[in-house]
Amino acid sequence: MFLICVSSVKLASDTYFTHYDEDSNIRLVNKFIDYFINVMFFVEALIKSIALGAGQEKGSYLRDGWNKLDFFIVVTSFVDMITSEFSTLEIFKVLRLTRALRPLRFISHNQAMKLIVNALIESVGSILNVMVVVVMVWLMFAILAVNTLAGKSFYCSIDMYKNHNKYDCNNAGGHWLVYDSNYDDIFSALMTLFIVSTLEGWPDIMLQSVDAVGVDKGPSYEAQPGILYFYVVFIMVGSFFLLNFFIGVLFLKYSEAKKAE
Repeated sequence: MFLICVSSVKLASDTYFTHYDEDSNIRLVNKFIDYFINVMFFVEALIKSIALGAGQEKGSYLRDGWNKLDFFIVVTSFVDMITSEFSTLEIFKVLRLTRALRPLRFISHNQAMKLIVNALIESVGSILNVMVVVVMVWLMFAILAVNTLAGKSFYCSIDMYKNHNKYDCNNAGGHWLVYDSNYDDIFSALMTLFIVSTLEGWPDIMLQSVDAVGVDKGPSYEAQPGILYFYVVFIMVGSFFLLNFFIGVLFLKYSEAKKAE
């Protein structure tokens, strides 16, 4: 675990050494640390292969998925170390991308993290089912919003509550605009509902709908306060209730993985 920590810190600090010359002491020390870590990881994999068996029997080193990931990272790092010394081909630089996988070795050495990751992987199918349900419910709200508020999101850049149409807005020297979050079509409605479901910035969107008057008309203060109930119901159902399904699925799969372990 100590070597994994050192490797991850070194990986993050590599970007600060790019401006040093190849022969500088800092670059040489950095390279020595990289070689030492790679060799130690290779020795670790070799010892585990001898102690547990390479991959012939059940329970051997390469029969475990996390050990396979470890072995892949070790081999690619070792190959990258060798090729960087004896070859300047650009194709071998692709192997350096696998260095980004080194922090994943934390998971293979920590049982609790293994359980969490396994639960996440096993819950993908259930999460997709929940997403289908969420999208279908959001689609119902989006259709209702389009039928109620389509074309009613226009406003004038100058005195929006005074200039109620495009003609008056142009005469006043303003621009006839439409809100970024609107319900003019199904896609825009779904995007707007997504913003509302995050509970960030939804009061502004709600007040825009409350002030909506008619198609191609500017807002009027609290023209239809009844639209407030639409947002209350959507937040209760589409945000609080449905989105908690994701947490429930993850908790269920984590409990199952813990029992199986």
